[in-house]
Amino acid sequence: MKAIVQDEYGPVGVLSLREIEAPTPGPNEVLIRVHAAGVNPADWHLMTGLPQMARIALGLSRPKNPVRGMDVAGVVHSVGSAVTAFRTGDSVFGIAGGSFAEFAKASTGTLALMPESLTFVQGAAIPMAACTALHAVRDAGLVSAGKRVMVIGAGGGIGTFAVQLAIALGATVTGVCSTSKVDLVRSLGAEGVIDYTMNDLSGHPPFDVIIDTAGNRPLSELRSALTERGRIVIVGAEGGGKFAGNTGRQFTAMLAPFARQKTIGLISTETSADLESLLEFVAAGTVHPVIDREYPLAEAAAAITRMTDGLAHGKIVLTV
Repeated sequence: MKAIVQDEYGPVGVLSLREIEAPTPGPNEVLIRVHAAGVNPADWHLMTGLPQMARIALGLSRPKNPVRGMDVAGVVHSVGSAVTAFRTGDSVFGIAGGSFAEFAKASTGTLALMPESLTFVQGAAIPMAACTALHAVRDAGLVSAGKRVMVIGAGGGIGTFAVQLAIALGATVTGVCSTSKVDLVRSLGAEGVIDYTMNDLSGHPPFDVIIDTAGNRPLSELRSALTERGRIVIVGAEGGGKFAGNTGRQFTAMLAPFARQKTIGLISTETSADLESLLEFVAAGTVHPVIDREYPLAEAAAAITRMTDGLAHGKIVLTV
């Protein structure tokens, strides 16, 4: 099968399209014929091995899994001996290690059946970004009707889902984004949009919840925009140094568990239950994946570059 493979950590130049053997599913896994694969910041981290402390899990000198990609949508090609939830021919979406390939294997606990209302490209755009947004909005942010919510990075992959989910739960949302994404964020239903290149966060009534997917603002600035008992949800650890990344704010959140203002460092996982919860929002018409661009599998490097340059309006997807 064709796959995007790397032998060492580094920039996009370490990626190459090669012919390799298709994986074999274990007893509780399925083998998926990949139709589309979403592109995420996690793919960049796995490609570069940054922050370096993550290599303890990823592989010290080179990636344990040389095939990139995690988000997947496709058709079940074969199933493991213990699998009962899926059958050959089912259309599925979810998480599969090594989805930038013609075939990928996945645990049944990270997949869900894909409804006919979604295309494979739309299905591949959902798993990691939308699950992260769901945990940030619903579980960490405790967003409910009447809350005032700010989403920083509202025009990105996670941000576009976070805006829609918060609105679906009854909140009033203000999005923070770059100039080119203002119209997109407004079209998602945000009542207010702040162009961060022209305005700061001051001059607005305090927010009950701030969801920060961008990672480049000091906590003091976020707290000043928050209500007395508000919640800050920090998504990811982008930026920062090569060794630990921008994890300082995550640790700060852990050091102040009893403060009136709560700061939560989010570590998100993806499960079948999460995917099925998201499908309820999709079926209700309150959430939909925003697709920036589609790239063929061979152009995975260009897709990752566009994402890391901050140009994507929503999600980038590879078609296989």
